[in-house]
Amino acid sequence: MESPVYSLDILWAIGAAIAVVGLWLGWLAGRRTSGTAKKYQDVAKKLDQVIQDKQAYENEVVEHFTETAKLLNNLTDSYREVHNRLATGAATLCQGEGPISLEHVENNTDPTEIPAHLAHIQPPLDYAPKSSPEEKGMLNEEFGLERKPQDVPSEKKWADA
Repeated sequence: MESPVYSLDILWAIGAAIAVVGLWLGWLAGRRTSGTAKKYQDVAKKLDQVIQDKQAYENEVVEHFTETAKLLNNLTDSYREVHNRLATGAATLCQGEGPISLEHVENNTDPTEIPAHLAHIQPPLDYAPKSSPEEKGMLNEEFGLERKPQDVPSEKKWADA
């Protein structure tokens, strides 16, 4: 039986390849067992937990406001029913002189029509008390300022200079 003969170069190349693979596997194993990797895993778990908690909170908020909106709509409907019941009873018991029900009010209004009391809107006016039309109003910059000429004796002017 002949023994295989390997050249020295092939043995060195195989040894170097095995060393590189061994170093790489050692580096991976060291990274997984190191304290930094443990801390990184703990931070990643905490981050996942925080994200889950935030998502659960957001879901609770959405559910809360959805349920609140439903309850408010129910309350509005109940109020409308009570008002209509009272208005119908008042109209019947007061021989037609009672209040108007909401159904009649809602059906007779046109949402595009502007009520008469809002149709003529004017901008704010200058409401300063004026004794004459030439007098400046309160919104004028010079309102309330009186300009008096200063009387300075001519001798004092020349003495100061």
